[in-house]
Amino acid sequence: MASPVSKVELVKSSSVGGGDMVATNTPGLIKRLGPGVITGAADDDPSGIATYSQAGAHAGFGLLWTVVLTWPLMVAVQSVSARIGRVTGHGLAANMCRAFPRPVVLGLVLLLFVANTINIGADLAAMGAAVAMLVGGGQIVFTFLFAIASVLAIVFIPYSRYVGFLKYLTFSLFAYVGVVFTAHIDWRAVGIGALVPNFAFDKDTLMLIVAILGTTISPYLFFWQSSQEVEDEEGDDEAGPLTDNPEQAPRELTRIGWETGIGMAVSNLVAFFIILTTGATLNANGKTDIQSTQQAAEALRPIAGDAAFLLFSLGIVGTGLLAVPVLAGSAAYALGEVRGWRIGLEHDFSEARPFYITIAGATLAGLGVVLLPNDPIKALIWSAVLNGVIVVPIIGAMMIVASRREIMGDFTANVWQRVLGWLTLVLMAAAAIGMFVLM
Repeated sequence: MASPVSKVELVKSSSVGGGDMVATNTPGLIKRLGPGVITGAADDDPSGIATYSQAGAHAGFGLLWTVVLTWPLMVAVQSVSARIGRVTGHGLAANMCRAFPRPVVLGLVLLLFVANTINIGADLAAMGAAVAMLVGGGQIVFTFLFAIASVLAIVFIPYSRYVGFLKYLTFSLFAYVGVVFTAHIDWRAVGIGALVPNFAFDKDTLMLIVAILGTTISPYLFFWQSSQEVEDEEGDDEAGPLTDNPEQAPRELTRIGWETGIGMAVSNLVAFFIILTTGATLNANGKTDIQSTQQAAEALRPIAGDAAFLLFSLGIVGTGLLAVPVLAGSAAYALGEVRGWRIGLEHDFSEARPFYITIAGATLAGLGVVLLPNDPIKALIWSAVLNGVIVVPIIGAMMIVASRREIMGDFTANVWQRVLGWLTLVLMAAAAIGMFVLM
């Protein structure tokens, strides 16, 4: 990232935060909303694509309600994480250390590191499988190439520079929207599936619900967005923590609120149409369990024909290259804050060596997923399930931090953030417990 501002402008302008509704300059705000779409695409990473595809294949339109339900929950918890960073001038893990014993925080960070590493590996393996499906050759070779390229890009190339190209690859995800114009859709069934929570109370379905929650409300985004708020504030000479500069609060909290709503809406809109499309194509034709990358790509055949594999691969590779730096970076931020390292993407490698080594280590360690016997699609779904489990204690710790006046001053989480934040924890904990009971 070339400079403190350019490095974080992409993600920070899509950071999620408090929705305090105050007056603002709407035209100027709208001009800054574009990158919010990129964060939404990064949230719909390969793990998300695989999970939503399997949900549609398994239950048809029956699980559409999950992505409708998660939108306000996403906005709430993501807004809390960004609020913590912007208000205090410190990242989420650093603030957790002010509220809990350091060993407890380190335990949460290690859970995050393990989950992120597995998620990175599954994403890389899926990217390798997608390219191998197109051009032939060894999946493992392509996976290793993507891993090395990701590490080099994170360390040496400004994220805001190469992401300008990658965002166009993610547009292939909108092909899922186009399928509704070519496939027969029972819109009454779609409406019922989107608005009426109705599902089979069995092991496979509950596992899918946990996976959907985990890939949609992902713990790594909490740490990433909070840290990016801090980096952006430090890179602006006129900005400062809101506890020291309360006059900046109306503008900053409003910006965060608008970007959250739009960015997460785009993310869930794509998720909605992935489930709808796979329900209308794979499930409708009796394919209820996706076993391979090729089967997942078949959902796009009604609109793309033989180019379905190309469109699917572009989506997997584009979102994977967007998400891997966020996954590795969030783990490095969190661990660095607990360990007291110099952290931040504005620093060169020589200035923040442990921080960048952690990023590279998490990325390369994820390659162990390649050794698993399952197809990458299954690995992606299991990484989403893992996220859906470990996110529960992390949400709890984050909500406690956001409610502490000694940490947040006059800018503790507002009522709707607290209500929806704790509701998110309860729902995700119930889904995870139900899954374990049935397993």
